[in-house]
Amino acid sequence: MARPYSDLERREITLRGVTRTVFCTGAGPAVIVMHEAPGLYPGVAEFGRILAAAGMRVYMPSLIGEPGRQIGPRYVAGSIARACVSREFTIWATSRNSAITDWLRDLAQLAHRECGGVGVGAIGMCLTGGFALAMMVDDVIKAPVLSQPSLPFAVTRAQRRDLGIDDATLARVRERTSAGACVMGLRFTHDRMVPDERFQRLRDELGDRFLAVEIDSGPGNRHGISRLAHSVLVHDRVDTPEHPTQLALGRVVAFFCERLGVS
Repeated sequence: MARPYSDLERREITLRGVTRTVFCTGAGPAVIVMHEAPGLYPGVAEFGRILAAAGMRVYMPSLIGEPGRQIGPRYVAGSIARACVSREFTIWATSRNSAITDWLRDLAQLAHRECGGVGVGAIGMCLTGGFALAMMVDDVIKAPVLSQPSLPFAVTRAQRRDLGIDDATLARVRERTSAGACVMGLRFTHDRMVPDERFQRLRDELGDRFLAVEIDSGPGNRHGISRLAHSVLVHDRVDTPEHPTQLALGRVVAFFCERLGVS
């Protein structure tokens, strides 16, 4: 099988003794794009290209799955199953960081050294959706975005309100937002993987420093968005100018540009 993404720079980056493939593109301040399940499929790569076209240097690490493989139900299920048994992803436990976020924090530091600027942006999606919050312990993260943050899986009441980070990390996030940092979050309103309680917890903890983008996916919504919609910026995004998912994409790009100093 040919290597995917021939237009992107493919790098093998070793941090903390672990080597991962990272695809890079663009020039400007760095943004770490953490893909959703099942992996770094073509839609995620296209999202990275959009950020690059807006003036950013994008780093897309492959965390699970096969880079370039098309999305499909069996592939999604298999990737989630592998994440469930991995020690790097905290799937069920509350008030705990996923171990993989330490590697991603180091990647952000590397990206900042390579790109310079005021700092680094970070966006997670689905299983990685809350990772940018954990990465905020480092001052280098200036623009964290949580797109459909799905961990821990929302079964119990405690899990529905949990943010996927430990108490010390949450205290550090509150400290940073009190000093002026902002966190953006995106979800569909009827997405069972991202319950109302989780976004309410973010409002409770961060106040008006949490910028929520919530797209109506309830019965009879005027855009005909399915109640099963989950991937705000990639798989379920509709590429028409006034569609709420396309407007959400514009808000994310503007957030990165503003916070990272992209003209």
